[in-house]
Formats: sequence, structure tokens, C-alpha cells
Amino acid sequence: MENPVTIPIHEAKSNLSKLVKRAAAGETIYIGAYGKPEAVLAPVSIDEYKAKMRGSFFGCMKGKMELLPGWDDPLPDDIIDSFYNSKGLEEFEEK
Repeated sequence: MENPVTIPIHEAKSNLSKLVKRAAAGETIYIGAYGKPEAVLAPVSIDEYKAKMRGSFFGCMKGKMELLPGWDDPLPDDIIDSFYNSKGLEEFEEK
């Protein structure tokens, strides 16, 4: 596979409709500055993209963090009270 050419942003702005047609025809187009890719126009249908994005949010942290026992225990009364009194969290500030 050869190195992809990165189209400068200004050129991409001027030729966006042509680039979209090229991507729709199956070409992957890289857009960026100083030869460094910053965005991609990819040959993916809107329906495929939506389906992929829909599945990428839910469960994305599975197996990446651990909730310790008691993480959902009720807050202590003094913290709950701080939400309802006029001092707010000032009483917890360091003195």
C-alpha cells in the first residue's frame, strides 16, 4: 500500500463536492495541513456510519474500570445537608 496523499485544507474547501464524489466512489481522502492528515473522507454510507456510531457509545468502557463495593452507597448526612444550607460547600474549604 502506498502512502496516501494529504490534500491541503484550503484545496479541500475549494473542491469539496469533487472530493465527496471521489469518496463516494470508494476512495479514502486525507485532508490536513503541512502534509499531516487531520481528517478523513471515507467511502462509508451514511447508514453504515450511523450504525457504527450507535454501537460505539454503549459499553465502550466495559472491562476498563472497576467499581468498588459501596460506590453507590448513600452520601453521608453532612454532605447531603451541605446541598441544602446557605453555606453550600464553604464549610469544607480548608482554613
